[in-house]
Amino acid sequence: MQPVQKPVQKAETSTQIEIQEAFNGSEWIQQPMDLHVLERYVSESSILPQCIHSYRNNIPGFGIGVRYIEDVEETPDMVDEFNKAEEIIELLTIEQDTKEIFEDIIEARETYGIAYVEVIRNLANEVVQIEFIRNTPSIMKTEPLEPYVPFTYYHHGTSLVRQRKFRKYRQDIGGKTVYYKEFGDPRIMDRRNGKYLETGEALDRKWQANEILEFAIGTKPYGEVRWIGQLLGVDGSRRAESLNNNYFINGRHTPLLIMIKGGTLTEDSYTKLQEYMNGIKGEQGQHAFIVLEAENAEQRTDFDTSDKPEIEIKDIASILQKDELFQEYLENNRKRVQSAFLLPDLYVGYTTDFNRATAQTAKEVTEEQVFQPERISLAWVINNKLLNGYQFKHVEAYFLAPNITNPDDLYKILTVSNNAGGLTPNKAKDVVYRMLGETSEDYEEEWGDIPLKIYAERNSSVADVNGIAAQLTQQIQKAQSNNTPDEVVSVMKSVQKLLKEIKEQEGKQ
Repeated sequence: MQPVQKPVQKAETSTQIEIQEAFNGSEWIQQPMDLHVLERYVSESSILPQCIHSYRNNIPGFGIGVRYIEDVEETPDMVDEFNKAEEIIELLTIEQDTKEIFEDIIEARETYGIAYVEVIRNLANEVVQIEFIRNTPSIMKTEPLEPYVPFTYYHHGTSLVRQRKFRKYRQDIGGKTVYYKEFGDPRIMDRRNGKYLETGEALDRKWQANEILEFAIGTKPYGEVRWIGQLLGVDGSRRAESLNNNYFINGRHTPLLIMIKGGTLTEDSYTKLQEYMNGIKGEQGQHAFIVLEAENAEQRTDFDTSDKPEIEIKDIASILQKDELFQEYLENNRKRVQSAFLLPDLYVGYTTDFNRATAQTAKEVTEEQVFQPERISLAWVINNKLLNGYQFKHVEAYFLAPNITNPDDLYKILTVSNNAGGLTPNKAKDVVYRMLGETSEDYEEEWGDIPLKIYAERNSSVADVNGIAAQLTQQIQKAQSNNTPDEVVSVMKSVQKLLKEIKEQEGKQ
């Protein structure tokens, strides 16, 4: 008798082996490098701060807004949800504008490869506050730890239960240690020792650990800065700049040498020469010269002075450094760093080669390829993580973006749309007001939602009848004054009457 086979079931959790778990078995993951080194590279770079500030200013810098997910007629529930979402986002921090926290997140992430925020919940387990962790290098994390823990996730009003492993975090500063749990972990942790409470145990709320939400670049445990491939170039540029700067401190600036031939230096001159060469540097040595005293090399006792030492003035200014060294090397490194950030010169202060057309193109491409995807990614975190517990159905948060519409292109689009019969007065008004940064109200009349071309064609027949009737009236008056036969005038009056009837019918339609 064949044994009964049980149906094959799919694993409900991820079965992949964590990299850290496979290689060292350590609970706490060591940072691959000292993050303070990356911070120093940024502070001493001539291009990294501009690139990072460009990301900071253009990704979250325009603010956070709330909008309806679907364009439908508002209901009281939708309005209440909209107002609630606005209030929650506004009160995520009361120390600064909420968008400024995300600006700090972007700056830290681009500097260290990762950034952290502390998430605080209320008694209803709802996110009510976030705090940016400024000392990024002080945070360490574990690998995702066993066991798998069930947690609740809300999707379009539906409650889902999923399972995953969560990390632990800790912050070490000045001998003090605080533990955190990963965002979404439903268990209670003691922030003093990082231990989870067992079933039946209780812990005072002030000792319960808060959550950490991380923002990392890439898939490595501590992320990876996007300019990691340019690390040698960044370091080389720093050293080249240091060499140029050192020239003004320790560089030799002696443009003139006075040479004495046919003699030897006196002991006093030799001593002065050494002291002079040791002391002549920096700004104090600019445009200096040296005088060497010499005595005749032949120790003669007679009074023949025909062989005197020969004095020669030697110009040595040509060997001095005229300008900074490694200019081409520095310029190439700058371009490579910008390429790592996918930023054109316009966004980092180099605008000499731009005109209006190239600037517009650079803005459009950078918005599409760099800033918009980043805004979408951050907005997803807000909606699907921070605000997920509120179960919003009608609204979502999003990051505001600049208006980069080209007026010339907009004019062409509106012209083509109007000629094709697709532009309504309300839409034209809305486009114009948005270009001006203002809001507009639609025309309430029916014609406000009728395309301009169709409306013109619909009313062209009435316009033609009015024109013909006016011309016919003039002809009747002229005919009567010229003694035109009554039969002709009668026919003209009949036509005039018919036109009036047509006009009345068109008006009723």
